[in-house]
Amino acid sequence: MHPMLNIAIRAARSAGNIIARACGQLDMVQKLQKGSNDFVTNVDKEAEQAIVAILKKSFPTHGIVGEEHGDYGNSDSEFQWIIDPLDGTSNFIKGIPHFAVSIALKHNGKLDQAVIFDPLRGELFTASRGRGAQLNGTRIRVTALPDMTGAILATGFPFKAKHHLDSYSKIFNSFFADCADMRRTGSAALDLAYVAAGRFDGFFEIGLKPWDIAAGELIVREAGGMVCDFVGGSNHMKTGNTVAASPKVLQAMVKGMRPHLSETLAK
Repeated sequence: MHPMLNIAIRAARSAGNIIARACGQLDMVQKLQKGSNDFVTNVDKEAEQAIVAILKKSFPTHGIVGEEHGDYGNSDSEFQWIIDPLDGTSNFIKGIPHFAVSIALKHNGKLDQAVIFDPLRGELFTASRGRGAQLNGTRIRVTALPDMTGAILATGFPFKAKHHLDSYSKIFNSFFADCADMRRTGSAALDLAYVAAGRFDGFFEIGLKPWDIAAGELIVREAGGMVCDFVGGSNHMKTGNTVAASPKVLQAMVKGMRPHLSETLAK
């Protein structure tokens, strides 16, 4: 195992322990609204600090960007960590047991290491660039469907960007007519991990942030899948408009959404 991945796993497990302990005391969790339909808790912040402490101790010169604090400095370093301490905060607040810790490392601008940890199920999804993807140490692969027929697709509703609801609804209806079924779980990181593991055949969402996508993107790619924006390009880290699937299903998804894209989503 790559030594930097090993440290990332240690950091993810440390954050996961904080989150799992808090699950039994949800009435003690302090909740703040940081934007429209967007919440943060003291648990998000404590989990992020636990991750940052471990990363800084091992790699004091590396840059770190976290969902809750933002840039921790050293932004000119060739190594940049991108962390989401609790992806699926709304699920966590409501006691819905589906959320994860997401940690990714970029080296010279390229995704290099990735960890997504589900602390309640004990599932650890990992990837190192060029070395494949694993779930608890066992190799995982995306499914190999020829098209969307029979596919289970995952999505996230545009709850922070409801002005896109018309376009999103048209895309959803188009996909639902062609695939077997759809899921909306509330954690983009786990949706991407599940695509990598072959549990979902594809995933799409509008307006994600880099910390939502980064680890999952590398895990999907290393599992033989593809990740792109809504027009098949590589602008998803900037726009947040993300599609992930096995190659043929991704091709069908991008083709299927094309007629329904607004001018903004087509960028």
